[in-house]
Amino acid sequence: MQWWLAYLAIGLAVGFFAGLLGIGGGAVVVPLLVLVFSAQGLPSDQIVHLALGTAMASIAFTSISSMRAHHAHGAVDWAIARAMAPGILAGSFCAALLAGIIPRRPLALMFTAVVFYAATQILLDLRPKRSRELPGGLGLFTAGATIGGVASLVAAGGAFLCIPFLAWCRVPLRRAIGTAAAIGLPIALAGTLGYVLQGLRAEGLPSPTLGYVYLPALVLVVATSMAAAPLGARVAHRLPVKQLRIIFALLLYVLAVRMLVSVW
Repeated sequence: MQWWLAYLAIGLAVGFFAGLLGIGGGAVVVPLLVLVFSAQGLPSDQIVHLALGTAMASIAFTSISSMRAHHAHGAVDWAIARAMAPGILAGSFCAALLAGIIPRRPLALMFTAVVFYAATQILLDLRPKRSRELPGGLGLFTAGATIGGVASLVAAGGAFLCIPFLAWCRVPLRRAIGTAAAIGLPIALAGTLGYVLQGLRAEGLPSPTLGYVYLPALVLVVATSMAAAPLGARVAHRLPVKQLRIIFALLLYVLAVRMLVSVW
């Protein structure tokens, strides 16, 4: 099989759903990469780490275009983003280092649990009540570290945690979405650095890799995901989003379980 075709297809799916529903990232990329890496015959004890590291690196590219688009519409609260950034960088980097030493089965279990949480949010369209104001500097640092840490462990951009947190703190939803897009970049950069450094210590990785980032998959996934995102955004204005959210949430459940079964 031509594995490059599989990577191109993964990028198309990720970009389309990202543009369609504003979510994608690791929730889609990681399970699909695990399945392809397994079929490709990559080292079984490293496929989850390689999938996480590669997905994290891909988010670093796709988050730039998302951030620029939201900034152009004035939807990014840069004061909040700057206040959360130090915690995000610290949490993302440390979590990526931690993920590098966690065995593949517990790591896959953690990933599945977080994806199930995100999919349930999408399926039920859960929105937290606005019940409090934004915390001070220490509170935003702690929130950033928590969001960055969890996002880095599962190679996600962090929007599934950041948007509910900001909405809970009375930040308007449109601004919460734009700000979450902005903090996706530091999460991806710090997380990718952690996966690279931890992977440099691993032995027997396939070539060519940069730490736990498998470069052929990264290049092809990024190329097609960035091309497909605008298509998904256009389709979002023409199709019933409620039904699409249900289909996408069910797809996430299936992908997460399938990935867990493949590495068990």
